[in-house]
Parts: sequence; C-alpha cells; structure tokens
Amino acid sequence: MNLPGRLGAYARLVRLHQPVGIWLLLWPTLWALWIAGEGHPDQRVFIVFVLGTVVLRSAGCIINDYADRKIDAHVWRTKDRPLATGEVSVPEALTMFVILMLVGLGLVLTMNRLTVLLAVIGAFITVLYPFTKRFISFPQLVLGIAFSWGVPMAFAAQLGTVPPIGWAMFAMTIAWGVIYDTEYAMADRVDDLKIGVRSVAILLGDRDRLFVGVMQVLFIAALVLIGLGAGRGAWFLSGVTAAALIFLYQQYLIRDRDSVRCFAAFRNNAFFGACVFAAILLDYHFEWDLYT
Repeated sequence: MNLPGRLGAYARLVRLHQPVGIWLLLWPTLWALWIAGEGHPDQRVFIVFVLGTVVLRSAGCIINDYADRKIDAHVWRTKDRPLATGEVSVPEALTMFVILMLVGLGLVLTMNRLTVLLAVIGAFITVLYPFTKRFISFPQLVLGIAFSWGVPMAFAAQLGTVPPIGWAMFAMTIAWGVIYDTEYAMADRVDDLKIGVRSVAILLGDRDRLFVGVMQVLFIAALVLIGLGAGRGAWFLSGVTAAALIFLYQQYLIRDRDSVRCFAAFRNNAFFGACVFAAILLDYHFEWDLYT
C-alpha cells in the first residue's frame, strides 16, 4: 500500500472520518469545564482537554477494533474497518495505540495530581470496555462511565477537587452514555445476536424503547436540577427544552427499530450535546436571571 493509502487506513482506524465519537466525549467535558469555571474555564485546561479528547477517543477506537477484529467482518456496519480487512496489522494498531496513550499521558501530566490520577483510572476503563461486551449484558453502563470520565477530570483540573455537583454531573452523563449506546446497540441487534455480543438492547427486547425513554426523562430532570443548583437561569432552561425535543425526535427515529434509523438516532446525540453546551454557554454569557 502506498503512503497516502496507508495514512488513509490509519485515519479510518481512529475514525477521523466519523467524528461523532469525539463530540460525544467532548461535550460532557465542556459542560463540566464551563460549570466548574463558572463560565470562564482556564484557557490552558480547555486546550489540554480538547486535544486530550481527540487523542483518547482515537486510542479507544483502536483498542475497540483490536478486541472486535475477529467479529467486525461479520457486521454490516463494521466490515470495512482496517483491522477487519487487514489493511492495518495488529502490531501496527497496537503501536499506534501505545503512541496515542503516551501523547495523552504527556498532555495530562501538565495538570494537577488529582487530574493525573483520574486520567489513569479513565485509561483503564477505556481499555476494559471493549471486552465487557462478551461477559456482561449491560456493557452500555461501562461505556457510559468511560465517556463520562472527562467530567470529574474537568472539575479536578479546574478546581483541584471534584465537588458534589461534579459527581452529580458524572452520574447524569453516564445515563446519557447509556441512552446513545443503547440506540447504537439497537442498530446492531441482529448482527450481535448472530455473533454472540451482548447488549442491553438484546437483554430488554421489546422494552428497549421504553428503557431509552425513561432514561431520557431522568437525564433531562437531572440536567435541570444540576443547572439550577449551579445558578443557571432562563437561557439554560430554554436550551434544555430544545434538547428535550431532540430526545423526542430520537424516539421517533427508533420507533420501528430499523437499524439505519437507530444508528441515525445514535449520531443525533452529537447535536444533542451541542444544544446542551449552547444552553450553558449562552446562560453564562448573557446571565438572564430566571427570576427577573
């Protein structure tokens, strides 16, 4: 393979052509940074976390594809991944993974000790997640934890500690991860049943939509409570209302459990996360007091 083709295969290995995972990882981190920084997060922390998000997500894609390299070829949506097709060898992929993790380590070492400790735990969870799909029926919970770990890290980096509101946001964001990864699992249900991969969509069967709906309601309720607890006002609540409408649209998409539409619902969460961030950003900028 020539150099452009090789670089293209590496780019697809880390999903640079599919940035939705970066957004799903980045948005909760930015929510946390803005609330921890009361609308004015530290510029250096912001830059490190944005870069770290891209690096960690890329590393996570590699270890996920390494774990799934023998089954991806049997799934319609993943059969063209470079490890599944052989475009990238296992040694090449693992070398890239180590390099990216070292880059991530270099970034986090510019932060305080608590942030470094949390980053080490987060790295372990990232490596663990792809293998849980073979042993537990609720791997979506592990992914939710992995994709929410930037929340306590953001509070730690900004404040030097993780206050109760930081842990509350962490728990809330886990619920969001469970929501979108269940939609993802609904898209893959037929293939997952064939190859023996476990998921909450398979576990719940026809109750999957109800489960997603309940989790969406709980998430919106928690988001409102946390926002009010952080002193947010009308701009925030207006944005959360818009986000709730996006959740309703996702329910419309998954209504028939069509694989393509369920995957579209999963991807729609990148827009959902942006809507929540816009609500937080605008509220801090304009300070529209709810009670005036």
